[in-house]
Amino acid sequence: MRIVFMGNPEFAIPTLESIQKSRHELLAIVSNGPKPMGRGRLLKSTPVGQYAKDNRIKLIESNDLISTEFRQKLINLNPNIFVVVAYKILPKKIIEIPSHGSINLHASLLPKYRGAAPIQWALMNGDSSTGVTVFQINSKVDTGDILFQKKVDILKNDNMFTLGTRLCEYGARFIIDTIDKIEDGSIQSFKQNQGSVTFAPKITKEILLIDWKWQSSKIHNWVRGLSPYPGMYTLLNGKSLRVYKTFVQKSIICKPGEIIDVKQDTILVGTGKNLLGLLEVQAEGKRRMLAEAFVKGANIQENWVLGK
Repeated sequence: MRIVFMGNPEFAIPTLESIQKSRHELLAIVSNGPKPMGRGRLLKSTPVGQYAKDNRIKLIESNDLISTEFRQKLINLNPNIFVVVAYKILPKKIIEIPSHGSINLHASLLPKYRGAAPIQWALMNGDSSTGVTVFQINSKVDTGDILFQKKVDILKNDNMFTLGTRLCEYGARFIIDTIDKIEDGSIQSFKQNQGSVTFAPKITKEILLIDWKWQSSKIHNWVRGLSPYPGMYTLLNGKSLRVYKTFVQKSIICKPGEIIDVKQDTILVGTGKNLLGLLEVQAEGKRRMLAEAFVKGANIQENWVLGK
């Protein structure tokens, strides 16, 4: 099969590597154009774009998917299929270019968690399992026929990074088998159950502030789902304190946001139900560190209230 791969973040690279190592022909990689990054505002390609450059694979960088020039470049490649992982929403005229259409790898068991942040919301909602889905792309986002699914357990200590890494490894492992079956005509697809649809909307900065009136288990799951990036945060003496790793401790104490106990390796904070232990944090202007190091350097006191 003659394949064009489309993607942007690190999550997409294991699938890209699988295609590159397979018997199929990787014609080109499509990714967003470079963006100014860092203090020097130097132009930097996406991780997928940089991978293409490092491996000397033809790269098409574009931020305009409806331009005639972009579409013509893809037509000229004469592809059999587009493989899309964590990229943009494709216009109908682009989806239909390859002879076998376009397929997408999505990090959930569709139709659950349609949208931009399925890994985060599975963790934030406290799910015990999730999965990966390969589906045929159509003009409506994440609604196409399912070609392959694999259930994956969510581990107790998973965060967005560890779960995302495992999901992309599973997806990379099975994408080639899916492409092989499309090529030889043995693929079996099925419709999504419209009665089971849920959504995973994009993460916005407005939801990152910890609400200490929530019960500790909910805060803990949100911290997991948003760690290491962008990270939940609270306020300590008017300054930002990002929280990357926590645990739940049962308690009858209900003093939301109040520091109940300061131990050598953790800070116990009151919530709407039970206590939340802070294990890894980042104070404003400081590096990320274990609570043990933070406690030593910040002179944290019991009865201080977080969120103010």
